[in-house]
Amino acid sequence: MQIGFSAPTAGPLASLDALTELCTGAEALGYDYATFSDHVVIPTDISSPYPYSASGEFSNAGTGERNEQLIELAFVAARTSKLRLVTSVMVVPHRPAVLAAKQLATIDVLSGGRVTLGIGAGWMKEEFEALGTPPFAERGKVTDEYIAAFRELWTQDKPSFSGDYVAFDKISFAPKPAQKGGIPIWIGGESGPALRRTAKIGDAWYPIPNNPAFPLDSLARYTASVARLRQMTAEAGRDPKAVGLTIRFPRYGAGVDEKAGDGERRLFSGGDAAIAGDIKALAALGVGAIDMGFGGTTVPEILAEMKRFKSEVMSRV
Repeated sequence: MQIGFSAPTAGPLASLDALTELCTGAEALGYDYATFSDHVVIPTDISSPYPYSASGEFSNAGTGERNEQLIELAFVAARTSKLRLVTSVMVVPHRPAVLAAKQLATIDVLSGGRVTLGIGAGWMKEEFEALGTPPFAERGKVTDEYIAAFRELWTQDKPSFSGDYVAFDKISFAPKPAQKGGIPIWIGGESGPALRRTAKIGDAWYPIPNNPAFPLDSLARYTASVARLRQMTAEAGRDPKAVGLTIRFPRYGAGVDEKAGDGERRLFSGGDAAIAGDIKALAALGVGAIDMGFGGTTVPEILAEMKRFKSEVMSRV
């Protein structure tokens, strides 16, 4: 089981010294990967509903201080040697396909093959409009096409592509990613379209349990969704075992309501022994990676909690 943590892209903890201390400290503690969120700009007037809040309100609305995701990824790659780097998630339509493919391939090469591309189609219409992306309403189709273009560029000696949103031919694309077959792609999201995308083209499914519209907050709910994914993967003509399982828990522990929406115990609630039991149960389902948001307002506080989690939770697994 790989264990990851959230690397801040906003606020004081995303400054040069704090970010470096956190990521190198986590690597020294034996954490497997860091995750990096993606917002290029934060509009000051947001009407788009945020999927992971019961109210639909985006808690970071109105704050514009954010690092660009892929540049921060490259910075952390240069300051670490083993830590894997996961976009969590990259909003695929935010960047032109060929440029994004090149940026990701470059980071992968210079990091020695440490990039994982977590992806999503996006939810904030106002940010799409500010970036001049293809139409927000078409973001699902754009995402699928861009991913196909990425893989063409990463794997073919003479890449060529003709789609509705991206087209190229008679170009060279080098260097290819360091990872054979290209950068692995984790598909974020919990909805039917996200599951279908995972089944058809994903290397792994990467949901967040607390989406009110598609809750995965109990083991029973998550297990049912995994079974649905496996069926959809087989129907797509792929081996269900070819699609990995990963999951992200923004919060955990005693401060989390212990009852899930279906009346069962909420995953990653309660004490250390209960959380260790959840990790064992998820591993038995085939989950290979879990990442979390560790609490703390300073780097020493976060690293102390990460150290405690390793010794008090992971030691029980």
